[in-house]
Amino acid sequence: MSIAKTYSPADVEAKWYQRWQEKGFFHAKPNPRKPAYSVVIPPPNVTGVLHMGHMLNNTIQDVLVRRARMQGKEACWVPGTDHASIATEAKVVALLQEKGISKKDLTREEFLTHAWDWKEKYGGIILEQLKKLGASCDWDRTRFTMEPELTEAVLRVFVDLYRKGQIYRGVRMVNWDPKGGTALSDEEVIPKDTMAKMYHLKYEVVGTEGQALTVATSRPETIMADVAVAVNPNDPRYTHLIGQRVRIPLLGREIPVIGDEYVSIDFGTGALKVTPAHDLNDYELGLKHNLPVIDILNNDGTLNEKAVLYVGQDRFAARRNVVKDLEEAGLLDKVEEYASVLQTSERTGAVIEPRLSLQWFCKMDHMAKKALEVVENDEIKLHPPKFKNMYRAWMENVRDWCISRQLWWGQRIPAYYLPDGSFVVALDSEEALKLAREQSGNQNLQASDLRQDEDVLDTWFSSWLWPISVFDGFKDPDNADINYFYPTDDLVTAPEILFFWVARMIMAGLEYRKEVPFRNVYLTGIVRDDQGRKMSKQLGNSPDPLDLIAQYGADGVRTGMLFSSPAGNDLLFDIKLVEQGRNFTNKLWNAFRLTQGWEVDAALPFANQKAVEWFGAKLQTTLAELDEHFEKFRMSDALMTVYKLVWDDFCSVYLEMVKPAYQAPIDAETLRYTTAYLETLLKLLHPFMPFITEEIWHELAERTDKDYLCVAAWPKPQPVVGGAELLARMSQALDVVAGIRNIRNQKGLGPNKPLTLSAKTDDVQLLQDYDGILRKLGALTEINVVDAAPAAAVGFVSGGSEFFIPLEGQIDLGAEKERLTKELEYAQGFRDSVLKKLANEKFVQNAKPDLVERERQKLADAEAKITALEQSLAAL
Repeated sequence: MSIAKTYSPADVEAKWYQRWQEKGFFHAKPNPRKPAYSVVIPPPNVTGVLHMGHMLNNTIQDVLVRRARMQGKEACWVPGTDHASIATEAKVVALLQEKGISKKDLTREEFLTHAWDWKEKYGGIILEQLKKLGASCDWDRTRFTMEPELTEAVLRVFVDLYRKGQIYRGVRMVNWDPKGGTALSDEEVIPKDTMAKMYHLKYEVVGTEGQALTVATSRPETIMADVAVAVNPNDPRYTHLIGQRVRIPLLGREIPVIGDEYVSIDFGTGALKVTPAHDLNDYELGLKHNLPVIDILNNDGTLNEKAVLYVGQDRFAARRNVVKDLEEAGLLDKVEEYASVLQTSERTGAVIEPRLSLQWFCKMDHMAKKALEVVENDEIKLHPPKFKNMYRAWMENVRDWCISRQLWWGQRIPAYYLPDGSFVVALDSEEALKLAREQSGNQNLQASDLRQDEDVLDTWFSSWLWPISVFDGFKDPDNADINYFYPTDDLVTAPEILFFWVARMIMAGLEYRKEVPFRNVYLTGIVRDDQGRKMSKQLGNSPDPLDLIAQYGADGVRTGMLFSSPAGNDLLFDIKLVEQGRNFTNKLWNAFRLTQGWEVDAALPFANQKAVEWFGAKLQTTLAELDEHFEKFRMSDALMTVYKLVWDDFCSVYLEMVKPAYQAPIDAETLRYTTAYLETLLKLLHPFMPFITEEIWHELAERTDKDYLCVAAWPKPQPVVGGAELLARMSQALDVVAGIRNIRNQKGLGPNKPLTLSAKTDDVQLLQDYDGILRKLGALTEINVVDAAPAAAVGFVSGGSEFFIPLEGQIDLGAEKERLTKELEYAQGFRDSVLKKLANEKFVQNAKPDLVERERQKLADAEAKITALEQSLAAL
């Protein structure tokens, strides 16, 4: 058999992925003879392309799914994409602008035609890229959050929750994204630390010549929307002003001074301008004191006619002009810098504008309480559990969810307005007309008399239904798929969407299936660069995952990503990790080539029983350890366990024990065991490294059309009689080998230079049982049991026995004595200097305890080295 000298991922990966798909190995369907295992993909934005976070997240999902498939479960991994309202609409708007087309010149239907065209052309890119990674999704089940069936599910839920009183319409202070032109939920707002300016402005007190009330504000551009100035009634500086009026700087409009204990006496000047339209706290204050509301901002963040001044200017341009004019008018007292937090849009990056707006809301308190209980009682387990505290904090302080968005791309809100301004909520226009006639008593109403709400629903209002809707659980709540695959088993996602998505899916699952949607939530960390920055295209610090796959192979990248990514902790990405992954694939390939290059002599006796028995016991111990890591979702630990078993135990030790001498044959029994062990290792590695393992699997033996590693049985731990003793005895033998190799390194003796080993030991049985292994791995020609150290020998201690390597004839004894004498003199001098320092009472009394302890450790190390050197000299 001709085997390529080096492993070439490019020649292998596309071949096996195509075959797996052709054989239907990824497709799952209800099978009462098998336990179900299901995972739903966190649907990437339809605008997205593969990034490092996707690589980590989907590698972990694939490892879990492939292992479950090998365990004999009906493994179903549902892929799909999210329509991503804001992000997609922004992409389409930008694309149209490049063509000279403005959204405002299009009808809704015309715009949506362009949006669907864009989706069809670019929307599936990321899913195709996941195939390059090896993701074993059931591609026949690919879903899209805006496909007709899923859109119907969203509308059904909206109507149902509205009729239950859980959804309502009202004017509330919302987070407004001026760039996106839409409201955002609290979870779509990203706080950013920044340095801001506090402006101290003079408000002239009406009727008192020359007296002014100084008010501190960070937003001077909103003074035209002021309706009052508030002070604390317990603040002696201002009690006399409560009930009086002041003039807004530049504008001159008079507003009252009110008293409220909400105002902090020791912040700013202790006087607060009240602007209910542009600040949530001011809005609450306005309601309490029955103040008017003046909204001076347009949807895009420019000032409107109600501002009177600076009309049409962007809010930040207006700020600069207001400050300039205040300064010129002598109404700006001073400007201070202070540390602040800027609220920004997750989607567009724009600074959020608090704004009163008529929106649709979903009540959260009742659903949140149930969703908290199932996490608290571990019906749903978070991995790592430290995220329970974050989850609890969110759920105990939940606010109603603003679910409407001022966009065209998305599921349109199923509310229909009658000519008199009232509305009905219905699944479609036909049902809406029927309800409208009943509600109004006007049987002459026509469909054309009704106007559907212009807004669409928040993207998360579709994705919170994902684990149910992908199995058509709303269309047919009792269908075979939903009954078999729901609840799903494991969810792999990022901590930043623990509330955005995870908590809401739990709410929806409990509301509509009376069951949790998944059993475990594995929370990945963030992939960061070596400076600790989150990897992103904007920073230019993220490699292209497809370039990495092309250079290092998908298996190398997968293992590289998992080498250092414990659950919930960030991964500091280093290209060396991926290089290590690639080196691992090469190591595995070379081990395979080595075993396949051996000639077999059937007449030879079984020569490696100890080695075979030892690795068999090691393998079974590791299997149990590995299963425990998977059980506890320790994915990095699971990989490292297999990595060490393959690289250290199999390649570096076992193969060295059993491999025949150059061009000599091997016995059939040893080869049979070795091949069987290699097959087992391939099974353990397959979830992590699917491509190279499948390639070697088919190269190892003739396989039937259905005999693929992808669906081979996952190895189960089998108890080995006397296994612990086997492992302990081999460990003792290998420790002796390590002592021999250490002397070779110290004395400059080559790894294959024949040596003699003398042992002063009571454990002669170890030498007899492991004679062949000691000779082979230690390159020994002779092993003797002695009563005393031989002349001119260096020794070491292992397991309570003394071992010696005679050096006469092996090295220049005179030169070695001279070298050891110099080393001894240096060590003694170093020891004396440490003793002198420790004899200094001032040092011992005044130095930090850990510093003194370090010096004492240096002394102990020096003493040990001196003893060893003296023994070596005595032996020579």
